[in-house]
Order: sequence, then C-alpha cells, then structure tokens
Amino acid sequence: MESHKEVAEFLQTELARRATARGVPGAAVAVVIDGEIIDHAVGVLSTATAVEATPESVFQIGSITKVWTATLVMQLVDEGLVDLDEPIRTYLPDFHLGDDAVAASITVRQLLTHQGGFEGDIFTDTGRGDDAIEKFVNLLADMPQTFSPGQMFSYNNAGYIVLGFLIERLREKTWEQALMEHIAAPLGLKHISPSPYEAILHRVAVGHVGPGEDGVETAAPLWAMARSNEPAGSMLAMTARDLAGFARMHLTGGTAPDGTAVLSPSAVEAMRAANVHLPVITGLGTAWGLGWEIARDDGVRLYGHDGNTIGQASFLRITQDAQLAVVLLTNGGDGIGLFHDIVDPLLREITGEGMPAAPVPATEPRLVDATPYVGTYSNSIFDMEVSQDDAGRVWLDQRPKGLLVEMGEQPSRDELLSFGEDSLIMREEKNGMHIVYTFLAPDADGRHSFVQFGRALARTA
Repeated sequence: MESHKEVAEFLQTELARRATARGVPGAAVAVVIDGEIIDHAVGVLSTATAVEATPESVFQIGSITKVWTATLVMQLVDEGLVDLDEPIRTYLPDFHLGDDAVAASITVRQLLTHQGGFEGDIFTDTGRGDDAIEKFVNLLADMPQTFSPGQMFSYNNAGYIVLGFLIERLREKTWEQALMEHIAAPLGLKHISPSPYEAILHRVAVGHVGPGEDGVETAAPLWAMARSNEPAGSMLAMTARDLAGFARMHLTGGTAPDGTAVLSPSAVEAMRAANVHLPVITGLGTAWGLGWEIARDDGVRLYGHDGNTIGQASFLRITQDAQLAVVLLTNGGDGIGLFHDIVDPLLREITGEGMPAAPVPATEPRLVDATPYVGTYSNSIFDMEVSQDDAGRVWLDQRPKGLLVEMGEQPSRDELLSFGEDSLIMREEKNGMHIVYTFLAPDADGRHSFVQFGRALARTA
C-alpha cells in the first residue's frame, strides 16, 4: 500500500468483513498518510437502534484521553508554568496521600509516566458538577502507597486525574474547557465530545457487553463512567478523523494544519521519548514516555495508546519515521482481534514493520519452581493468589472485591507457565492476549515483593 487509493480500498474491502468476523457491531478507522486523513466506518452504533455507523460518528476513546491530558500538561510546560521534575505539591499544595511525605515528593513527571506508586484503580463517582475532579483528588488523602515514587511502572488512572486537577488549577477552568480551548479549537476538530451533553449532538456509538441469548451483541446499560475520572478516560468521545487530527499534530511537531503551534517541537519529542522501561513485553509496550506507550523502540519508533470504556475499545498507533498514524474505534465484540486484523497489516504494508510480536507461551514450557512467587498480592479491587500444586502446575486465582464486584466481575482461575527470568505467562488468552506476570524485588528469603503485569501489586501474604 503506497497510495491513498490503496489504503482507502483496503479499508473499504476489509473493515466490514473483518468486523463481522470479530463480532464488532460498529467500527471506525482513520489513517494519516502524507499529512492527509483517510477514514471509513462500518456497522451500527447500537444493536438496539440499528443506526448506521458513519465517519461522522463519535466513539469513546477511553484511556487514549490520557495523551490529551498529557498534552495539556506539556502546554503548561511550554508556557513555563510547570516544571516536570518539580513535586506536584508545588502547584497543588493541598495534594495529600496516605503517606504525606511521599505525597510531598511525587513529581509531575512521575505522574505522567505512571511511576507515582500509589494505588491507581480508583473510580469513585464524585458527582456531575464542575468540582468533580477536585473532590476526587481530595479523596486520595487516604490512598495507600504501593511502592516508592519512581521505583517502577504501574499504570495509574488516579495519577492522571491529579494531572487533570493540575490543569484546572493553573488554567482556572474545568478540564473539559481547557481541552476544548487549548486542543480541539486550534486543531479545528468539530466532533469532540468531552461529556454526554456534547456527544448527544452527534451520531454516537453505544458500547456492547457481549452476545445475548439471540447471539446479538447487547447494548450496554450505561454510556459514560464518572466525570471524576474524565482526565484518565471515562467519557471523552470523538470521530476517528478527529483522533487522527490530534495524532497528526504530534506527527508534525505540534503544529495545527493552519500553522498554529499547539505544542513546541521539543515538548512533542519529550512526550514520545522513553522515560521508563517495562521488565518484559506485557501488552503495555516496551517503555513509556510522557503519556505515550512506546510499542517498539528498536530502530523503528512506534508509539500510541489504547483505551477501554463500557463496551468500547479504541486503538491509536503512530510511526514517526513513516509519518503514519492509524486509529481504530470499536463498540463491542473482539476489538483487539480487529485491531490486529486492520492496524498491523496497514503498518506492515506501508512501513515494512508491524506491531511487535505478542508474548505467547512456549510449546513445551519448562517446569518452574514457583516458591519465590507463591503468595497473595492485593489492591483495593482484587486479590491475586499464586499457588503451585503437587504436580508442579502454577495457578493464578483472581478474586474481585469492592467496585469490581459491584460491576459483576467474577472470580477466575488460570494456569501460568514459565516465561523468561522471574516471569510467568497465562496458558490461555484473556482479553485477547496471553498476560505476562513478572515478579520483582525479592526479599532476604527470596520471596518477591511485587507482581507486575502493567500494574504492580504488592505482596500481602
């Protein structure tokens, strides 16, 4: 695929066929190539209404929102209002955690790179008012610390909500207003919907939560999650073309199509530079920058982010050298499978390089002594227990609690196999991947203190 016409033909030929095969009710794709955007959409926005998906339809982008929040922070850096290596308390003196000394030391950079170390999967709904984010940040005063700031990577939604409050405090406006005025407006993006109140003005996708008795994907009973979590990705929606327009700005050194400087070239480069490396490939990239997941940095720079909300999944990948970006937005079914069906071939055909190979178990995995790993690792929403039976098989039992129980999450049991040094991998796929678990920080007795799988959980027993 070397021309716009070939890309358009591929999308028109393959997207509908592949989406149907993957059980995806509706999908939208946009490709940035040579500075131009090619988009296409298929399917329906809701199986309950059968409204057709079009390129003008808005889908939720989930955690890709974090890159927008990071961009808003980097604008403050450009203006000299924020120093990445200053403690967040320099700007938010009333920021507190369970360990107040730690709260005083966490830097802006550590929040951007998911190295804050406090528990991050907090989804408390603090209402729909303009103070929702501030109220959420105040609730973090009791949050426990999992590890020392900067010690390791652990994906942290709450940290991005703190960054959202930083934006609100310094801009003296809501996060939504800052996003619309400082990113959407200068880029000329027409369908950006930070909340349901804007989304309802457009053709809007509804998430789906699995097939019903008739085999048809069931529309989700809720559209948006809590406003308190919006800087981390609870409800921002847009068209695939709009997200591609945001990606194009990052491809062009921070410049809008009309020449407006949205970000400085140095800020754009800093965002995609590796700040923290993950111990093994986990499905969350090989490294992370300031907001961006770095999928590969082995001579081919490929970065992006994924997102998930209630029944919607979103994907964005950018390759700087080829000046290419690919967006995929879906509203149910096997979104990850469709991502590999559509995005990987586009990357390979246009650049010669695709996505890094996903981790898979060995055909004949070696036996492993799991004694250093056996135990329970916990946070506020689930416990993970690693055990080894008399036959030498290693098991992972996950028990949801708190909010996950309220959301209907069920306990699960999965077998783990050997996978490199101090790592185990799921025998079977879960959510489209074989999840890898890496065990870190052995104590004097050789028992590891943390399990890392994109998030880091501390040993509790």
